Amino acid sequence: MEKVWLSALLSALVVSLISFVGVFLLSLQGKALKKVLIYLVSFAVGALLGNSFFHLLPESYEHIDSDSLVAWICMAGFLVFFLIEQLLHAHSAGQEGVVKHYGYLSLYADAVHNFTDGILIAVGWMAGPEIGLATTLAVVLHEIPQEISDFGVLLQAGFNRRKALIYNFYSACTSVLGAVLTLWLGERLGQVSTYVLPFAAGGFVYLAATSLLPEILKESGRRNTWWCLLCMLLGVAVLFCFSMSDAHVH
Repeated sequence: MEKVWLSALLSALVVSLISFVGVFLLSLQGKALKKVLIYLVSFAVGALLGNSFFHLLPESYEHIDSDSLVAWICMAGFLVFFLIEQLLHAHSAGQEGVVKHYGYLSLYADAVHNFTDGILIAVGWMAGPEIGLATTLAVVLHEIPQEISDFGVLLQAGFNRRKALIYNFYSACTSVLGAVLTLWLGERLGQVSTYVLPFAAGGFVYLAATSLLPEILKESGRRNTWWCLLCMLLGVAVLFCFSMSDAHVH
């Protein structure tokens, strides 16, 4: 059991450290970074939608018997994130120079998603080393583009580079928390994680459709509209490919 704990926690820690892939963006100068951000946000929209529709929801339908329950939980996630954004908006009303509320929404949504990743990693290692390693690899593969896009969203929302990097790491650390709780409570929590997946999917759809797309529409002009669309499709395609690798794990 000690080996299972060690392997699961190391795997979850590796997944958390992937949040630092945004470091490569720190080398860009201010003007260059500003030009790149709109495309990173476009990629993020595609990645969020791709993750929801090709990974989280299919996984939910596979493990939850009631299709209507999956739909209701997904809508609940959408509506809860709407309420959270309204609360953040009310709190920041009248304040100048504050971070845009969708930046915090992105952190919350990613934290929920990473928490479920930690649960899945722990359950995989409890099932056996081969399944644990394969699950970890699948999570790592789809986290890399996700974390890069998340970092770009935080910068676009008004976080400075240092805070974006640190807050993104804090959000990623929930995978360790998910792994610890699963190992402590046993496989029973692994069953609970399936109900968290459609909730996270609803949050991601809300974030992509209502918070990030308006930013793209506001920033993009006729010249770069097609490039933004291409970046969205790229985000969808990348997460679709990684969802196929996840399918082999399960």
